[in-house]
Amino acid sequence: MTGTRALPARPETAPAVPLTPRWWFRPVPLARIAVFRTIAYLFVPVDVFLTTAWVRAHADVPTEFYQPLLIGRVLHLPTPTHTVVLVVQWALVVAAVAAATGRAPRLLGWTVFALYAEWMVIAMSYGKVDHDRIAYLVALAVLPTIGVARWRDRRSSQAAGFGAAAILVTVMLTYFLAAWAKMRFGGWDWATGSTLTRAVVRRGTDLSTWTLDVAWLLPAAQWLMLAFEFLSPLMLLVRSDRARIGLVVFLLGFHVMVYAGVGIIFLPHCIAILSVLPWERLRRDRSVAGQPVAVPVGDGDRPA
Repeated sequence: MTGTRALPARPETAPAVPLTPRWWFRPVPLARIAVFRTIAYLFVPVDVFLTTAWVRAHADVPTEFYQPLLIGRVLHLPTPTHTVVLVVQWALVVAAVAAATGRAPRLLGWTVFALYAEWMVIAMSYGKVDHDRIAYLVALAVLPTIGVARWRDRRSSQAAGFGAAAILVTVMLTYFLAAWAKMRFGGWDWATGSTLTRAVVRRGTDLSTWTLDVAWLLPAAQWLMLAFEFLSPLMLLVRSDRARIGLVVFLLGFHVMVYAGVGIIFLPHCIAILSVLPWERLRRDRSVAGQPVAVPVGDGDRPA
């Protein structure tokens, strides 16, 4: 998929079956991608300087502690010396800010993806690998394949549809594979044990410590969490704008609740979730006479 096939957006008469070719390549408004692309790239400096500022400390860690991930070994990525870490850090931030403008979307997009992937190798090659980065990393990987997209773009694109679908599937798999990992390593003891109780004891806030006094609440929450994660493939059925907005509100609400309770937030994953929103509806075109005009929308949507 080397180009963007753009066409006027028009509703489909029947929903596409998830994971079929028609579902993967159903047209998505380019304006939706343009807005999300700006958000995704502007998040990079936030991530580098705030949410993962600790990665910069690896510049001063003895190189013998570096145990590269598989991709680092396969690609023979450089050992993160002081110079390497600083060069990657600043090159990534500069490239991301430039990419957020929408200029040279392929060149700058691929540059940001390569540098962020290297930043993650530097981050995760010292004994700890976080699972909240994969959907965001996939987003950075697919955005350059879409090409030019503007906030006020009136077209839809199959390339944009594939990119949006890839991010959505990865978001879903983040939850589903989390449930599978719980069963693989903890079995049903994860759901019947004191997993959340231990989390609240260790990291609880004023909003969550009261739950320790309600014996049945946290075990019930564990079952609900497991059910939600196993049922996450249902999110692939979202079609209408209302369903997309509802899904995003639910998922972000879940992560806000976790943060309020135990201080853990998967911020890059939350940024990837934002790709689901119908951002094109922010645009309200006006005719020369000042009258509203119809705005093309994506597959299965009705005009706002």
